[in-house]
Amino acid sequence: MIVHTTIASPVGPLLLATSDDGMHLIEFHSPRHPMRRDAHWQEGDNALLRLARHQLDEYFAGKRHQFELPLAPQGTPFQCEVWHTLAAIPYGETISYAQLAQRVGKPSAVRAVGAANGRNPLPLVLPCHRVIGSDGSLTGFGGGLPTKHFLLRMEGALAESADLFTAPA
Repeated sequence: MIVHTTIASPVGPLLLATSDDGMHLIEFHSPRHPMRRDAHWQEGDNALLRLARHQLDEYFAGKRHQFELPLAPQGTPFQCEVWHTLAAIPYGETISYAQLAQRVGKPSAVRAVGAANGRNPLPLVLPCHRVIGSDGSLTGFGGGLPTKHFLLRMEGALAESADLFTAPA
């Protein structure tokens, strides 16, 4: 059984979904790749949803830089490897898609790494927003570029004067 709830956040409503295995999903209001829901999904509350809500509140308040939640993302082995690698990107830092591909051990698979990054079911916790273009520009993000810009500025990875659509100088 997957239990889900929607919470308010500074970047809009977030759908959180958990099971006994861990966190399955954090989904923005208008996701590019929504997770399929079936009869095993039920709206409700549980201890893990409350813990996730609390940690997300701390994150948005600037008090949490790392999440401590049991995770259960569903994906291919390659996607899971990419998602696991995202967890090692420190708060307030960014890397390029090419650097992410190198960290995964597949330096020529930049597009495949980008596609896996784009299907990350646990954004914020597995910080795909910290992956940017090699020229420093903000590129695709499931929560939208304004959300990515907000998150990176909140974390101090972008200067206050950074423009949303251009690479930093």
